[in-house]
Order: sequence, then structure tokens, then C-alpha cells
Amino acid sequence: MTTNPVTRHRVLVQGAPVDGSYPERAPEASRGEVLRITVVGEDILHRPCKPASAEFGTAELSQLIDDMFVTMYVAEGAGLAANQVDVDLRLFVYDCLDDDGVRHVGHILNPVVEQGVDSEERRLLEAGEGCLSVPGPHFDLNRPAKAVVRGQDKDGAPVVIEGTGYFARCLLHETDHLNGLLYVDRLTKRERRGVLQEMHDIMDGVFARRVERAKAIGAVEKGKKGE
Repeated sequence: MTTNPVTRHRVLVQGAPVDGSYPERAPEASRGEVLRITVVGEDILHRPCKPASAEFGTAELSQLIDDMFVTMYVAEGAGLAANQVDVDLRLFVYDCLDDDGVRHVGHILNPVVEQGVDSEERRLLEAGEGCLSVPGPHFDLNRPAKAVVRGQDKDGAPVVIEGTGYFARCLLHETDHLNGLLYVDRLTKRERRGVLQEMHDIMDGVFARRVERAKAIGAVEKGKKGE
């Protein structure tokens, strides 16, 4: 999911409000290294990811979350799913604004979207949507105005994340990824062809911008620390 440039105000981390200031990038990013982002057409993006179980509480899971945060920031994203960094696991991270300017930061494993029961969850909003695995283009897509997602944190504790507006879109977009769906799969065949053609026309520039951003924020590519 790509970023929304709304001015930032209040911050919720893992659904809980933060007292005082919060850094521009989540602390996890300072411990992470940049991973390669998969691109539409790669098999791992087009099949459901496996549920997390034995991974809870491990150093490997914590490191993956750290790596995903910094990778998301380098790519100027608002959310990133594990299969977008070539890992078969039901996990995504996010740093996203809702339409009221509230910043939501966190991660969730084994997310399940609750079925809409109130009018906001049934109401649809059309807005431009992009994807780090479809580098470059955006396309208008209808999504529910509200989403509630239940899952677990990296230690296995229950987590409930609620979002409205753009953040609801982010939660739904990332959960789609873990089910093997990209936003382009929700378009007509003609719309999808147009988006993919645009992607091929501009993706080299997007990749170059990611390299420059990694340099600007001092991020290191995975496996190259200390070179």
C-alpha cells in the first residue's frame, strides 16, 4: 500500500494511543535492513500465505518485522505484507494515516477481517489505490469506509485494529495480499492491462527512487551491513 500525504497528528501504536512524541519512522526501522520487494507476477503474491504459529516470540520474527518496516519506508509505503518481501507468512506491518490525520503504526499476524455489521462498514468509498508490488501506478477502487481486523502480535497476544477511510483501505489491501490478491485483481481485465502497462513504463524510475531514498535515510540492503 502506498502513502497518503495527510498532515500527521495523534498516533496509535498497535491500536493504543501514544503519550508524547513519536519518531518520523517507527523504532523497528532502525534495527532493520532493506529487503527486495516482490513484483506482480511472482508466484508468492498470487497464493494465500501460511498462518503463523511456531514463529511467535522468536528473534527471527522480530527481525522480519524490523526489516519490513524499513523496507516499507524506503519504498514510501503505508503498509507491507510478508509475501511482498518473499516470505510465506500471514503478517503485515503498517504506518498509515486515516482521513482524520490520526497516524496508525504496528504489525499484525493472522489477520481476519470482521464482516461489516454497521452502516460505515457497509458504505463504500472510491479512492486511488497503489501497491509497492505494482510499482508506480494508482487506480480508483471501492473499499468499505470502515474495517475491523482481528489477529495477533509478534508474541501471540490478541490484537484488534480498527480503521476508517484511508487506513481502512490499508488494512483491507494488506489482508488481501495475505490471501493472494493484489488490488489489480479487483479491476476489470481492461483496467488491469492499463495499470500493468503503466507500471512497465515507469517502474525503473520507481526503483531508482527507492535506491536514493535508502541512501537518504541510511538504510542498508539485507546481507550488506558492514561492507
